[in-house]
Formats: sequence, structure tokens, C-alpha cells
Amino acid sequence: MKRKEIAQLIVSRIQKEEAKLTSDFTSDHRIPYFFVDDLLPEDLAHELHLLFPSPEKMMLKKSIRENKYVGFKMNTYPNLLEECIYAFQEKKVVELISKITGIEQPIPDEHLYAGGLSLMEKNQFLNPHLDNSHDKDRKLWRVLNLLYYVTPNWELENGGNLEIWPEGLKGKPITIVSKFNRLAIMATHQESLHSVSPVKTEASRKCISNYYFSEKAFRKDDEFHVTSFRGRPDEKIKDKILQADAKLRMGIRKLFKKGIIENPHVYKKGGK
Repeated sequence: MKRKEIAQLIVSRIQKEEAKLTSDFTSDHRIPYFFVDDLLPEDLAHELHLLFPSPEKMMLKKSIRENKYVGFKMNTYPNLLEECIYAFQEKKVVELISKITGIEQPIPDEHLYAGGLSLMEKNQFLNPHLDNSHDKDRKLWRVLNLLYYVTPNWELENGGNLEIWPEGLKGKPITIVSKFNRLAIMATHQESLHSVSPVKTEASRKCISNYYFSEKAFRKDDEFHVTSFRGRPDEKIKDKILQADAKLRMGIRKLFKKGIIENPHVYKKGGK
């Protein structure tokens, strides 16, 4: 199945709930979001799950900030995975998401900067953080995070769920279960703190992710920032270390606009 066919399936499903999703996103949330279930035909979603690369064929990102596997060299994986990733970047999908969110002319990222495939096994996690505010060239603002989950029978108790922190770390997070065949979309801005809870099961949480960018920031008060991690509310010492880490990396970026080394998490089509 090609990306245009998949894109049409995405559009048809989202249009059925367009009014509700618009209401969800534009409600008085500090971190606007919505999610839609049963996004694609179940057999297609199952196939995507089965075709997911094994951890050995992905890159492990492991530190006190995060512990997960990522895959972005899409030409080295089964073709259907690449077709699905780029289906979310088809014009008709982008225009529909733009209409729902009110973001004018969002720009999908063909380079999959920090996007692509994500896999988490037992005890892996993603600490509360703000995504890097810009694209890889620091020309466009990151405005939307699109997460499509493909692990069958995923339940709240499994962990590995998306957490949104609208009140910051002093409040309770909103948990969005990484449910099979669910698409979750959230805004990214100066205070869009989010995380993935530690996985508690032997099953692997599998996610297909995209980012949309824009010439305008999501909020008028947004400022440039690097990806900035925090400790969880019960991780006081870790939180201090991560805040110092973010401050140091931010200082480096003030001196070197694009950083000291090139971020390897970029899909260079045609390359390995």
C-alpha cells in the first residue's frame, strides 16, 4: 500500500470526528491535544506492528534523560513503514490537521528530525521534557507532535504511556494510553512538558512519529530552547542534574547556533 492510499484512510477516519477533535484541541488546555482511535484498518495496523524492526536494527538512546530505541533510516526497513510515516506528510492530511488545530500552513519534516520509529522495552522511559523548539536548521518552529501507536492490546497498566504535564511537575499529568491503532497529536511550545512512563511489561511499545513545523511559533511568547529534560516529581536529585545539563547545552547553542556536532537523528534519503 502506498502513502497516498494510507493518507486517504487517515483523512477519512479523522473527518468522521473532525468537530469533536477540533473542540478537544481548542478547549482551554495549556497543552492542546487530541487523539483518535481506530485510525487505520486493523489488519494494516497489525502489519505495521509485525514489520517493526528489532531493537538490534535501531539506535539505542540511553542516558538519565531517556532510554529507548529509535529508527529513522527508513530505506533500511520494510517499505510499508516508510509509506506510513510519509502518509502523515501528504498534503491532504496536513491540511486537515491544520484545519483542526488552527495552525496556518504547518510544514511536515521530510528529514524526520527526532521523528521516525520508536520502540520501548521493559523499564525503558522518556523523562519529562520540552522538545527542541526548532527544526534541524533552526529556521522553523516545531509546533505539533504526531504519535501513532501500533502495539496490539496495550493497556494503561503496561506503562509506556504518553504523559502531558499542563500544570508542570507540581501538578498531575494527563495520561494518554499508547493504545493500539491510536493517533495522538499534541502542541509543542515553551511549556509543553511531556514524557513517557516506564514500560512495565515484556511487550514492546511501538510508535510511528512525525513532527510538523511552522514559520510561526505556536505561542507568541515562545523562545528558542534545546530539548530540555526534567526529573519526575520523586526524582529531586536527578531533576537538578537535568536542569544543569539543559542550561549547559543551552549555553553551548548560544555560541554555536547549530551545535558542536551534527545531530545523527536525521533521515538522509538515499543514504545508509
